[in-house]
Amino acid sequence: MTPALLCLALPLVGGLLLVLLRPPGGRWTIAIALASLLAAALALQQVLEQGSQLLPLGSWPAGLAIRFRLTPLAALLLLFGALLQLLVALYAARSRHAIGGEDFWPLSCLLQAALAALWLSADLFNLYVTLELLGLTAVALVALAGPRAYPPALDYLLLSLAGSLAYLLGVAVLYGRYGLLDIALLGAQAEADAATRLALLLMSLGLMLKAALWPLHLWLPPAHAGAPAAVSALLSALVVKGPLYILWLLWREVAPVELGRQAGPLLAASGLAALLAGGWSALRSPWLKTLVAYSTVAQLGYGLLALGLLLHWGEPRLDAALWLFVFAHGLAKLSMFLAAGELQHGFGSRRVKALAGAGQSLPLALLAFALAGASLIGLPPSGGFLAKWLLLQPLLEEPQRWPWALGVLLATLLSAAYVFRVVARGFDRQQSRRPARPQDRLAQGLALLPALLVWALAPFAEPLLHWLDGAGR
Repeated sequence: MTPALLCLALPLVGGLLLVLLRPPGGRWTIAIALASLLAAALALQQVLEQGSQLLPLGSWPAGLAIRFRLTPLAALLLLFGALLQLLVALYAARSRHAIGGEDFWPLSCLLQAALAALWLSADLFNLYVTLELLGLTAVALVALAGPRAYPPALDYLLLSLAGSLAYLLGVAVLYGRYGLLDIALLGAQAEADAATRLALLLMSLGLMLKAALWPLHLWLPPAHAGAPAAVSALLSALVVKGPLYILWLLWREVAPVELGRQAGPLLAASGLAALLAGGWSALRSPWLKTLVAYSTVAQLGYGLLALGLLLHWGEPRLDAALWLFVFAHGLAKLSMFLAAGELQHGFGSRRVKALAGAGQSLPLALLAFALAGASLIGLPPSGGFLAKWLLLQPLLEEPQRWPWALGVLLATLLSAAYVFRVVARGFDRQQSRRPARPQDRLAQGLALLPALLVWALAPFAEPLLHWLDGAGR
């Protein structure tokens, strides 16, 4: 079995064994994530040495066969996903309050398997199947928080199914028009006709709903805020990136170029609106995890903005900016949600105003939140700064592009405001409170680790950006 298929098989088999045998979940999940990380590293090495590879399953002919495709970008996403799963598993094994029950362990493994299948799929219908598996597993994870999380979990389920239906209708239209669903074969034949336009519209709306891209985002803040902290971290860092990846595939590899140029400004405008509306909602939220959840809505706007402008202008730097945003955001948001979980658990309150004095009583958790937030703001030399600099370079080169740059600047100020709001509250000594529970420095350190990693991207900036540019193209 190739390393890429091992990245799928290990968490899938491991999750099923955890369901059937019920061994100590934490240690087994850590071992599965570590093995998957090693397999992903081997897959990345293989694709760098041998180039992109097709991995057919069975002996069906092209057009009917289930084919996986290992590209440089897919290999990097496999590695990234396995790394984040390992970080969350290490934290969750220490902080049992952050998982909602023992069912977290098999569900997190199945979530990793669904994401691995999504990164590898080369067929629009197979991508639909992986989207369904991903969505159902994510809903079950949200429901682990108990009765309070059932309404947002139900909303998540119903809207996710609506998004899947829209996507599947688009797939049916494309199949009726071309008789193909393989991405590479379909991309070579797609034409800018009415059927293709309708299919792309339906599929894009479905994917935007499933990824909570503005204005189809209203389900995300209650679901991410209501879930256990470890689940919120996985949802924000990884799950919403799956539909975004398919949206990128759809418009970069299937859609005709002229349709991409037409749709680009609409996607970019939606991304800019997400940056401003999500940032404003985060700034106004009285609840800590809701603030972080609205921050996810806002930060996803950077990816959508980069994709829209990439389609409209064909600027290759925006491809690298998009994926660097994905990686930097995933690490930062992982740290923010884990830190928020420690802060809420320590003070026994979900409110931002309850965090007064956190700088003394829970210093590592507040530091994790501050460092992750600084990357979201774009302070150098974090990964968020590198991504934002790549995005801004083409925006500043021509005067007619400056309004986009102004929107990014306003979004940056909003990010700084809501991050500073939490950090400043943590250093408020006049109204400081004693934590309701004793602090766990190891758990806080594990929450800090992803934030340190996002700042560690800077020394690898040049080779990473060069490689991301090649992977995107």
